[in-house]
Parts: sequence; C-alpha cells; structure tokens
Amino acid sequence: MTAGIARVIDAHHHLWDRRRAPYPWLGPHLPLLDREVLFDELQPLLARAGVTATVLVQGADNDADTDFLLDQAAEHDEIAAVVAWIPLDEPDRAARRLAELRRNPKFRGIRHGINSEPDPEWILRQVVSEGLRLLEDEGIPFDYVPVRRRHLELVPELVERHPRLRIVIDHLSKPPVRREGREPWWTNIARAAESPMVWAKISGLMPAGGDFTVWAADDLRPFVERAVDAFGPSRLMWGSDWPVIDLAGGYQRALDAALALTADWGDDDRAAVFHDTAAAFYGIGC
Repeated sequence: MTAGIARVIDAHHHLWDRRRAPYPWLGPHLPLLDREVLFDELQPLLARAGVTATVLVQGADNDADTDFLLDQAAEHDEIAAVVAWIPLDEPDRAARRLAELRRNPKFRGIRHGINSEPDPEWILRQVVSEGLRLLEDEGIPFDYVPVRRRHLELVPELVERHPRLRIVIDHLSKPPVRREGREPWWTNIARAAESPMVWAKISGLMPAGGDFTVWAADDLRPFVERAVDAFGPSRLMWGSDWPVIDLAGGYQRALDAALALTADWGDDDRAAVFHDTAAAFYGIGC
C-alpha cells in the first residue's frame, strides 16, 4: 500500500489485444508481453498497491488500438484518462479523428510512437507540425517518447515551434541507468525542462540491455533527482509502465522504488508526483 499518500494516479500504463489491433513490436522475442493484456489483469495489482486511478496510453499507431483502449476505459472506472493516437502526419484525417475522440469523456491526450519511426527528426516534419498544431489549438496534451538521443535534443525546437502545446516526456527519455556516463541525457533533460510547457514521467526507467531485473532504487536515484532539479515535483508524475515493467520485476517493484526514492520528500511534493501533476495535466477529477 502507498502509506502516507492519500491518492495515487498511475500516469502511464498500457493494455493491448491482438484480436482487435495489430502491434508490430510484439513477438516471441518478448515472451512475457506477447499475449493479450486486459484491464482485468491489472485491476488486482492496483487494488493491492492502493492506486485509485490510471492513465491508459496507446501502444500502437492505429485507430483500432485507440478504439480498444476507449472500450476498456468505458468498462472500468479506474481508467480515468486515455492517451490515444491520431495520424499526425495526415492532418486532414487527424482533424476528423480528433473530432470523434473529443466526444469521448475519457479522451485526454495524443501520442505517436516516434521511437518506431526510422527518421529521428520525424517530429519536425512540416506535415507533422500541422498535426501538432491541431493539438496546440485545441489544448490537447501530447505524450512524447524521446527514446533516442536526438529525440530529446529536439524538445527545445519542438517547444519553439509549438509554444502553446503541453508536452510530457515519457519515461524521462530513458536515462542511462546502470550505464557508463550520464551525458548527453544529463544536459538534454535540463534543456528540455527549461520550458514551463514541458512535463515528464518517472516511468519505464528499467536498464537498457542485458538482464532488466538487475537494478535497485538507488540506481534510479541520480536520474530522478536530476529530473526533480530540472522540472520540480509539480511537473513530474509517476507511472508504472505496466505491463512492460514486468520485464524488470513487476508493478509493485516499480511503485516501491518510487516510494523509496521520495520517502524523505515533503507531503506536498509527494502528492504532486503521485497524484496532483497527472490530475492537472490530463484533467482528471479525482
């Protein structure tokens, strides 16, 4: 349980159903994840952990996945927000789809899997900028997945192009946990945080490569502290990245690590990271 924290929002988790939508990144190389993942599996983990609400994030760049997620959200009160997908590089079709999504009360944001795009500067393409302008004009936040170094380097330029777009950096842009050297992530995350329109998620911080389970909370500490220095608690939110976190020890281990890393924080700062930031960013009323 989350002792000392009244309410917890898990600001980042996934579900998928290959009977409903294609997920090209899944396969036998990920045996723990290569299956249907529905909310019924997550529900007891949330109850055990004392998590009161969640943000369900898209896992594939197609409409079928979004439809599946919205159906799951409609069936489960715990899912307070859905971050969906629209074809940002097809602005006309994106506008039509966005109009449909806005009719759903749990639709709260958009994400595109830029980590799967061969072009690391895909997000700066003119046609994509037109799609992002739709979000900017309508006040819809954007989940940004800057997995490659170049992705994170581009955040200041992205902000300059779209100064009214609220952006949240998923997974702290995958800092170099248990790897030699902290640069260029160390500098680039601080530069990204210079804009007050950029937030970040303390989620998915598992080590890259090798055995994902070989880590401790203290391995994450310098990167979380760097994020706190850069963003402050009011622009940080915790997310489990379930079920991907099962590769690195599971839901409770991720939450326990975050609780340990914030154990000496003040009540207001902990409340921000575990609830208030996500509630404000996604417009969650709980």
